[in-house]
Amino acid sequence: MPHDTPLISTIVGGIVLAFIFGAFAHRLRMPPLVGYLIAGVLVGPHTPGYVADQSLAPELAEIGVILLMFGVGLHFSLKDLLSVRGIAVPGAIVQIAFATLLGWGLGAFMGWSTGGSLVFGLALSVASTVVLLKALQERRLVETERGRIAVGWLIVEDLAMVLALVLIPAAASIGGEGHAPVEPLSAALSSLFGLDLGIGGMIAMTLVKVALFVALMLVFGRKLIPWTMHRIAHTGSRELFRLGVLAIALGVAFGAAKLFGVSLALGAFFAGMVLAESELSHRAAQESLPLRDAFAVLFFVSVGMLFDPNILIDKPLPILATIFIIVIGKSVAAFLIVLAFKKPLNTALTISASLGQIGEFSFILAALGVELGLLPEEGRDLILAGAIISIILNPLLFFLCDRMRPLLDGAKREDVVADPAPAADAIATQEEMPREDDEVHPTALSGHAILVGYGRVGSIVGQNLKSSATPFLVIEDSDKRIGELKAQGIETLSGNAVMRETLDLANLSGARSIAIAIPNAFEACRIAEQARSVNPSILIVARAHSDAEVDELKQYGADTVIMGEREIALGMVDRLAQVHHESVPYEDGHGPDTIMPTDDPPPERE
Repeated sequence: MPHDTPLISTIVGGIVLAFIFGAFAHRLRMPPLVGYLIAGVLVGPHTPGYVADQSLAPELAEIGVILLMFGVGLHFSLKDLLSVRGIAVPGAIVQIAFATLLGWGLGAFMGWSTGGSLVFGLALSVASTVVLLKALQERRLVETERGRIAVGWLIVEDLAMVLALVLIPAAASIGGEGHAPVEPLSAALSSLFGLDLGIGGMIAMTLVKVALFVALMLVFGRKLIPWTMHRIAHTGSRELFRLGVLAIALGVAFGAAKLFGVSLALGAFFAGMVLAESELSHRAAQESLPLRDAFAVLFFVSVGMLFDPNILIDKPLPILATIFIIVIGKSVAAFLIVLAFKKPLNTALTISASLGQIGEFSFILAALGVELGLLPEEGRDLILAGAIISIILNPLLFFLCDRMRPLLDGAKREDVVADPAPAADAIATQEEMPREDDEVHPTALSGHAILVGYGRVGSIVGQNLKSSATPFLVIEDSDKRIGELKAQGIETLSGNAVMRETLDLANLSGARSIAIAIPNAFEACRIAEQARSVNPSILIVARAHSDAEVDELKQYGADTVIMGEREIALGMVDRLAQVHHESVPYEDGHGPDTIMPTDDPPPERE
């Protein structure tokens, strides 16, 4: 029976084309998201051929935003959030104000109304959740101090935009520039009691609802959500566990949006942050990863669908001005703000590159502005063009920041040496610099072992290397673990071992062995390949979770690959043989100082 399938065709068309063009972009050494955006343009209404459903694609993309923010929340504790409030709150507010002022100036220059210019400026001031987190995840920076500041900054921006979405309709109706329904709770109170709360009342109601949501999550959610997941885990059903993770992520996000007026992304983030206090948080992150990546791809496809390539010819100068505000104006402002808070240069560059783009909230603000009659359609087109181009340029911005860091760092050092400031100031300046120095100074070790990752497996390997007096160093990207390692006197390199620069700092050519203890097989293969190419005689030991991963790691140069499941089975067989065949007494080998695993999901009950 023939019937329309817009949902299926939109998902299939978006994912298939995203895969094709993403793979093509990767082949050309470009970020895959460039291919995703091109796929969106091709299935959009402004190019010939197949056109995907323009109403379904953004909703599917919103699911990706929810799952992505939920995953970030799983790795972002309340303590981490509060630890960066001193810079994230004032920094985000100042940066939003500066970018809004620039956007308002451009709108006023083009003859738009004050309300439309302010909406335009606000849309340019807020960064994309998906783009920011994708960039941080690709560089494994989410759990670093820089990543926490960037995520905290993003949360403050989200809260500011939630408030803006309430105030803009009210301001439009009061100012006579547009008309829209006011905030629902304020309208209900006004209808019941005849009270006109005005803009001040709407702001108060919005803040009360957001505060109520946060309080409920921190007071009741911290107990209810982990308890629920533990009960589900005890059933032994992986299917129910995965379904429970998705139900919590999507349910809390949707409920937060409908009941409290909080954005879907913010609601999902708090759900993940609450679940992060459970021992099952890593397993929850692993279970939600496939859907999160798939729907995040649909986000970029939906952005590409909105783009009309003709605007590049019709409005070249306004587009250049818009891109300048997004990529240059915001980035420079964020860079100076972070430096003003006495943060390292590396942190300032990372934050500035992370915020040099716009995304989902910008589209919502643009649509609202056009609907209220505040923003002309030309402004919406400029916002869409600015989003597309800034997202494409964002990887280049990170690349430029990486190249600029040594130059700026060198100039900074020269200033410190030449500065005739008092000795106390010089000492204070030098004390602030070691954190960055650790990332640029190569090791002095030779004939040593390199340990990649210090989680469940890596910590046990590292403690045994230390107890046997084997010279070794650790490559780790978690600030928390790096601090613990340095407190134990273990030499540590901060960074991603996939990057050739990091391996060079570890003196790979002079090392005798490298133990790749990270669970990600794709990254482990790349590390093994680079290690073998630099040092053909080095011993490479890695871990795997399947026979296929074992074969792949050996193909890329690993000498020994340990598969956890097989070793567990052999240990069980050995123990059974000792009991049933009266072998020697069993020794578990765990001393009182053994560090037990903490970061992999528990084995599933069949």
